[in-house]
Amino acid sequence: MLQKRQDRLDPGKTLDSIRKEVLQEREKRDALKNKRRYEDTEIKKKKFGPFQGFVDLFNNALGRNKPEKGKEEVDPQIAEKLRAKRFEGMSIQDLVAPIDMEVDFKNLKVGEWYFRTYFISGYPRVAFPNWLAPIINFEHSLYISTFYYPVDSKMILQKLKRKIGEMEATIYSQMESRKAVDPSVKVALNDAQQLQDSIAEGTEKYFHFGMYIMIQSKDKEKLDKIGKNVASTLAAIKVTAKPAVLQQEQGLISCEPLGVDKLYITQNMDTTSLATTFPFVTSELTMDHGIMYGINQHNKSLVIFDRFEMENANTVIFAKSGAGKSYFVKLEAARSRMLETGVMIIDPEKEYERLCKAVNGVYISFSQDKGDKMNPFELSGMGEGEDELRIKMLTLQGFFKLMLGDLSNVETAILDRALILTYREKGITLDPKTQKNATYPLLEDLYKVLKGMAEPEARDMSSRLERFIIGSGAGVFNEKSTVEINNPFTVFSIRDMPEELRPMAMYLMLDYIWTKIRKDQKRRLLIV
Repeated sequence: MLQKRQDRLDPGKTLDSIRKEVLQEREKRDALKNKRRYEDTEIKKKKFGPFQGFVDLFNNALGRNKPEKGKEEVDPQIAEKLRAKRFEGMSIQDLVAPIDMEVDFKNLKVGEWYFRTYFISGYPRVAFPNWLAPIINFEHSLYISTFYYPVDSKMILQKLKRKIGEMEATIYSQMESRKAVDPSVKVALNDAQQLQDSIAEGTEKYFHFGMYIMIQSKDKEKLDKIGKNVASTLAAIKVTAKPAVLQQEQGLISCEPLGVDKLYITQNMDTTSLATTFPFVTSELTMDHGIMYGINQHNKSLVIFDRFEMENANTVIFAKSGAGKSYFVKLEAARSRMLETGVMIIDPEKEYERLCKAVNGVYISFSQDKGDKMNPFELSGMGEGEDELRIKMLTLQGFFKLMLGDLSNVETAILDRALILTYREKGITLDPKTQKNATYPLLEDLYKVLKGMAEPEARDMSSRLERFIIGSGAGVFNEKSTVEINNPFTVFSIRDMPEELRPMAMYLMLDYIWTKIRKDQKRRLLIV
């Protein structure tokens, strides 16, 4: 190499001329590097016209529009010429086609993916609706293509006539030779005669039907496993599937959304049988928005449901013990909270406490000792100008019927008058202005009013109220309210309440919740 280099040097050349020659060679070498490096840079739109947007998208996907860091950019005109030469004569199909494709005996590989196409060669004798459901709901992704070719009725009638004659001759020949008639021939003859009558009457038409299934996987062994599962699933419904041997490329094209049947492997079907191949039979419960309840076990799709989109959003859950009722309710409550839906829960067994703390909710526990309290006489403050006192008095009458037992008409009238007097002593009247920011009476105030009335029925009711003030039922309903529902996730617990007091506490809680819901209307769940 050194000798060759020395031979190229002219002894008569000066040092400057040699230096210029070396620099020229270096520039040529750098230009060659630039050619290789930037041959994929941006091309001017005038070269590709309406396809320029697609070419830009293609270049961006391959990262060809930006030069490497730390390296100089080549002249745009040079880059334009290089790129134009590279794409000269290429079509859109050439640009989007994969780099390579390998086709073997019964597989096809495109990039990292293996594909295999099956054609259906055998169908069940009797087709029933939704018979394709097992393969439509298959656990792996499938490409399923179906092709329908109408056939001229006159030609089919001629073929059926000839075929029926052949089968009748076969049966007659077997009977003449005193052999047992082949039952399959008898069944085929009966089917052909029925089809002939239906086509002649115009109630049926004839079609050629082709169905192809393509599976895919990045692992060849997994592809074989999926193929076996597909074949066994189809065999269970008496359908025969075979791989398209040496026709995988045609199978790939047939399963692409191109509407091209390159395989053309068909079976004969009438209109009634063809209708059962309708593929859109998947039962799904998936809304555009809502919460996810679980996974459909039939087709592995997500069950997404928004109860507030229904005409009636209420739900009743029935199941045997241990079936998962509580888990289902807790799951819905937690996921509803994630979507900013208010949740209120009445918890009789204290099983929602951990969930409440996990979502930073408020857990309200009622008891006679240290628990939260709720004043039955407290007004919640409804809309401006609304007379809440009248509504509250009707609620209190129902509450005191639980507390005092059944009331006669006279006792109901006395109680109604006593309630008005009790509120009036605190400055609260039927005028809505007096009902705002007032000091509300307690149960003992009603007790005093009833005790001071002249009617014996009033004194009798005061005697029955006494045990809830200073007796065994005290400490729950004769206190100021310590409950305020401002948290979107609120749980009310009555587990620590005596069994006898629970119905009254439940009544007050439901009234309190209902009043809050009416006051501030938004999406809420009330779980009881």
